[in-house]
Amino acid sequence: MTKQTVTLIKGDGIGPEISIAVQQIFAAAETPVLWEEAEAGLNCIERYGNGLPQETLDSIVRNGAALKAPTTTPIGGGHKSINVTIRKSLDLFANVRPSKSLPGISTRFDNVDLIIVRENVEDTYGGIEHQQTPDVAQCLRLITRPGSLNAARYAFEMARVAGRRKVTCVHKANIQKMTDGLFLRSFREVAVEYPDIEASDILIDNLCMQLVSRPEQFDVLLLPNLFGDIVSDLCAGLVGGLGVAPGGNIGRNAAVFEAVHGSAPDIAGKGLANPTAFLLSGIQMLSYLGLNSYALRIQYALEKTLKAGIKTRDLGGNSSTQQFTEAVIKNMPHLPQALEASQDVEKPARIIIPVPESHFRNAEWEIVGIDVFTRSDNGLPELPEKIGKFRLTTLSNRGTKVYPGPKPDILMVDCYTSRWIADTAVEHNDIANFLREFPAAYPWTHIEVLYREGDTPMYSKMQGE
Repeated sequence: MTKQTVTLIKGDGIGPEISIAVQQIFAAAETPVLWEEAEAGLNCIERYGNGLPQETLDSIVRNGAALKAPTTTPIGGGHKSINVTIRKSLDLFANVRPSKSLPGISTRFDNVDLIIVRENVEDTYGGIEHQQTPDVAQCLRLITRPGSLNAARYAFEMARVAGRRKVTCVHKANIQKMTDGLFLRSFREVAVEYPDIEASDILIDNLCMQLVSRPEQFDVLLLPNLFGDIVSDLCAGLVGGLGVAPGGNIGRNAAVFEAVHGSAPDIAGKGLANPTAFLLSGIQMLSYLGLNSYALRIQYALEKTLKAGIKTRDLGGNSSTQQFTEAVIKNMPHLPQALEASQDVEKPARIIIPVPESHFRNAEWEIVGIDVFTRSDNGLPELPEKIGKFRLTTLSNRGTKVYPGPKPDILMVDCYTSRWIADTAVEHNDIANFLREFPAAYPWTHIEVLYREGDTPMYSKMQGE
């Protein structure tokens, strides 16, 4: 069999140790994989000025698949997340995180077997943040129709390939009516094309409660980026923690598989690292490449090792990294006959999702107003009722309406949002004139233009309207 070249990123902290362990196990299983090592992480900062050199991205694109060990992301400063940079640079739009109970790993639940598909490049991870005023920082949450369609279609296609029966969309569309509403509508648009798969939806808060009471009721979960990040770690906890949680980031032209736990620099070099999550990510990669018999062989050896109680300390055992690795390799030849018979059956698991068609609109968007974010250090700003074509309809602070009507007894900060609606047609120069006439005593920080298509406003009501 022709060997496939795969990019290997050994990362930081315990990354090199668990990478070596996986390489040894892959070699023992005789997997037809050639490793092309590439760099990312703290060791790249001094030489390249960032944690992810272009050469590494080029390697992933060239090979089409990568296995990546953990890299360190500073908190509250420092270089950008390498994981997020890779996902966005290569448009790896679907994050796939299986959560399945493993033998020998004791948890509160014994029958968890679900897969999380998380939209992987949008939402608050777009990284669009602003310091509006000294009191207020803002993060823009971006949900797009094409991005939502990508994730939804991948979830249904993957469910079909994997023999799954149900896809559940997770959202908060009762509150985030426009963003989560768009995600949910996109899911429903795709779901009608898969009548053989049950489609349902659930609120994120209800899901979390249900997961820690009856996780077996779920099969495939589809979530926006931030919810997916949180829930995938919750589900990892159901089956034993991040030390047994694999993950894959899937795009149209490349995929990066990674352990989702941290780089654990405090135990680096001590022989305590647990390679299980990284090995499971490697197994996931083999299935993606269509090397299913090799994936089954390694999976069997891993499960037999865990069932025998051979585990690293974080899983309640006393084995070192190398001892655990050697045990998995020792168990490799001991295969059931059914597995031996499957060695010549290789079914590619790579799923190609078409680019979503453009959503052409028959009507031009009409400007109907603007939201103006303004600073006031002395309480409620005294704004005129009308400026040019625009009349003031609402003032809010921290999302709560404070004008018109009785002022609520709430803590108010120095940033107010004023909504201005026009009763006649608006051009962009009308907005420019408005801003020139806006009271200088209340400097504006940014504006949002409000539109409607036909009779449908393309903006939501403010809280309290």
